[in-house]
Amino acid sequence: MATRRAQILREYGPFPGVPTVRGVTFDGAAAWIAADSKVQSFDTQSGEAGRALSVQASAGTTFDGRHLFQIAGDRIQKIDPETGEVLSSLPAPGAGRDSGLTWAEGTLWVGQYRDRKIYQIDPDTGEVLRTIASDSFVTGVTFLEGELWHGTWENDESELRRVDPESGAVLERLTMPGGMMVSGLESDGKDSFFCGGGDSGKVRRVRRTG
Repeated sequence: MATRRAQILREYGPFPGVPTVRGVTFDGAAAWIAADSKVQSFDTQSGEAGRALSVQASAGTTFDGRHLFQIAGDRIQKIDPETGEVLSSLPAPGAGRDSGLTWAEGTLWVGQYRDRKIYQIDPDTGEVLRTIASDSFVTGVTFLEGELWHGTWENDESELRRVDPESGAVLERLTMPGGMMVSGLESDGKDSFFCGGGDSGKVRRVRRTG
């Protein structure tokens, strides 16, 4: 198993009205932050804040190519990113204990922090299709080039972990500097990750490879 120090390429924020980053996603142009009572976008080139949508945003967020999906308490809401309208919702598998969220293979993948699990669920019904156990608290989850990654936060230390999507075995670790939390995770689809920074109000961009 390869273990390396995470290389931080850039920091974004903090942003006005975003005291805590609960989740982060990327729509191919802008990144979006889940921030309690809103989802806030920002430009990944300039770092400037963009549009905000007034929706409940208590944990992870993701983008499926057309819509945002947002954990809101014990529900996952499907949102029109242009209007902020909630189009539908489904039960979250953790019933309010959910953390990370990502879209891959036509399904949603949901992290559960204290239960140390990742669930693959049907995006229309919420049916659990697969359960992956972790040996650490799970924060954000994402895929990059078919690889499943998740963030951890335990004893004031965070890592990005690549895990086997069948067994949950840890295949690779990127260790964050001490005290630097990963509260949400999304890939840019190329070679780096956007990492939510919890109460710092920041998002950090981390290189995939050394």
